[in-house]
Amino acid sequence: MKLFFNNASPFVRKVRVFARETGLDGKIEEITTMVSPVQENASLALANPLKKIPALSLDDGTAVFDSPVICEYLDSLHAGRKLFPAAGPARWTALKLQATGDGILDAGILCRYEMAVRPKEFQWTGWVEGQKTKWRGGLDLLEREAATLEGEPTIGNITVACTLGWLDFRYGDDDWRKNRPALTRWYEKFSARPSMKATMPSA
Repeated sequence: MKLFFNNASPFVRKVRVFARETGLDGKIEEITTMVSPVQENASLALANPLKKIPALSLDDGTAVFDSPVICEYLDSLHAGRKLFPAAGPARWTALKLQATGDGILDAGILCRYEMAVRPKEFQWTGWVEGQKTKWRGGLDLLEREAATLEGEPTIGNITVACTLGWLDFRYGDDDWRKNRPALTRWYEKFSARPSMKATMPSA
């Protein structure tokens, strides 16, 4: 299998952490891939016509994307404890955590595109602040429900950890930890896992 990836992408990091937690990382070749909202990557388009990463090219020539689908696919390949709980409250908790983390990332990435890609004279400050309100609301929810993050890795807490790591990487001056002590304590423990240390984001 080949994973189209970039070290700066939090969605890619989710897949990379997931692969390490399931013992599948040795079966995946990582292909460094540059993406841009305004420039096409023809090689990536062959695997994912949406031209987004991560995309996982399988040995039979087909491809799987994006991060939630790739992670669930990987979970079907190993014989160990499943990181997508099979049924009941644990499954819905994990999926809700994944959706919360992904939603925070969506808002954060839209802000980054607005500030780093759009010409300065066309940037919309009010729109950026609106996106920040969304991700701060998601963080407040995670603080209130921090107890649901505890325990062994799942798709939910892996997504949240990668989200918080990306906020440190791209928005370090925004201080997501302020007034969120429970979330901060949990992240300090989870980010010490070998899978997290091996996948630190970089430009």
